[in-house]
Parts: sequence; structure tokens; C-alpha cells
Amino acid sequence: MTLVNEYIDANRRNWDDRVPIHLASDFYDVASFKDGRSTLLPIERAEVGDVSGKTLLHLQCHFGMDTLSWAREGASVTGVDFSGPAVGAARSLASEARIDARFIETDVHKLQDVLSGAFDIVFASYGVLCWLPNLPAWISTAASFLKPGGMLYVIDGHLHLFARPRRDRHGRHRRPSGARFPP
Repeated sequence: MTLVNEYIDANRRNWDDRVPIHLASDFYDVASFKDGRSTLLPIERAEVGDVSGKTLLHLQCHFGMDTLSWAREGASVTGVDFSGPAVGAARSLASEARIDARFIETDVHKLQDVLSGAFDIVFASYGVLCWLPNLPAWISTAASFLKPGGMLYVIDGHLHLFARPRRDRHGRHRRPSGARFPP
């Protein structure tokens, strides 16, 4: 097994383990989502625009609350995640909330093997890019699912993880400008 495959397997197990923790957490607040709360932020709604009648592919959807929020906005949605427990939770949440959605369990890099067709919008949000072992391959896969004139929308707040560390005048590493994480 290659180092990349070992990383992907370890990362998948990590996300498998997070599903029950996240489902029970105040941060995700699944109960209020079931009561109708949207998880979409104003910036996402404004930048993506009206999704009524559009098809939307959500890459690395975790347990699908954003995917299902887009469905509530009128999109025909497909969510993709490599965690079996996450996809199972997404399907269960869709059923409980009576929201029509499709969820596929696969690694995004293998998505072309299990999904065909093109989408008006390919969406990915918060915390997905920093886990990818091959960003150019991910972008190529995402783009391959776009209809002509479609939109690839990626919003993420973890890009500081890619920043090259800088050294201060004493030669010590310091955080990149604006980064908010422990040294």
C-alpha cells in the first residue's frame, strides 16, 4: 500500500469516528436542523445564488447537512463522502427530514468510477481542501462533473494550513500573517 493510500485510509477512519461525535454536538445542532434551520451561510447563498431547479454535487459532504440545506433551497442534490457512517447518517437525516437527496459513498478521486452526468454546481465547503493528498486531481475531478457554464464553488477557512512558515528576525518559525492556530 502506498503512503497516500495509507493516509487516505487513516483519514477515512478518523472521519468515521467523528460522525457520532458530530451528530451529538452542539456545534452541528442537528435538532434545530431537523426543525428547519439552514446550515448555509449568507456568503454561500449570495455567491452561489438561486439554486431552484439546478443540480448540485456536494463533494466531501460529511453527514449532509449543507447538502440537505441546498435541497431545501430548491436544488436537486447529490452528496459524496468517503465515510460510510457519514453517508449512512446523511441518508437517515434526509429520510427523517423528508428531503429528497442522493448520497454516494466513495473517495472523491474515484467518483468518476461510480457517478456519471454533469451538474450545474459543484460545491465544497469549509475544511475539505486541507485533507486532500492531491489537490490538482481533486480540481480535475470536480471540474469533470460541471455542465458547460456551470459553477465550481469552493469556500474554505483552512487555507492557512498551506501557507509557508515564515521566520522572524531571530530565525524562529512564526505563523503566517492572519493565521489563527497554535504555534
